[in-house]
Amino acid sequence: MTTEEALQIFRDTGALLDGHFVLRSGLHSRQFFQCAMALQQMPIVEKLGHALADKVRGLGAITVISPAMGGLVIGQEVARQLGVRFIFVEKEDGKLVMRRGFRIAPGERILVVEDVVTKGGRVKETIDIVRANQGNVLGVAMIVDRSSGTVNLGIPLCSLIALNVETFDADKLPPDLAKLPATKPGSK
Repeated sequence: MTTEEALQIFRDTGALLDGHFVLRSGLHSRQFFQCAMALQQMPIVEKLGHALADKVRGLGAITVISPAMGGLVIGQEVARQLGVRFIFVEKEDGKLVMRRGFRIAPGERILVVEDVVTKGGRVKETIDIVRANQGNVLGVAMIVDRSSGTVNLGIPLCSLIALNVETFDADKLPPDLAKLPATKPGSK
């Protein structure tokens, strides 16, 4: 799947939004990828999951882990496409934790899958949880890399869409963006 084909899926499903958005990272942006809109249709989930799985198949993961909520749908589909186990981390008292009886064996070969990455905060938290449980993080796969490859997590990263989408600190908004009301369409 090419970047343009993946972008077209977002356009066709109304999942690529334009306006003034506050991202989970606290940064502001003119564009927002609302993956939940694209991922509500199972044929699209299967198509995107297949494309991501093909990119990471050679890593040899035996488990996929995703941060909830955004990474759940695509993470589970990538795991299904790879024929491996799927687990997730979720928020508890404001930070990600592994619950629900999930366990990671020492040395377990794990792939992190997320929907959208801007600065990589939730992915870093997920990696830290895997490493704290002695797992071996092989790489990170995502549908959208909003940093266009500038996020460095010290492990291989792959995405279907890699764009350098402009982001701004709240106190450094360009005048045109400052005039628009800010919305926070993502998960908190």
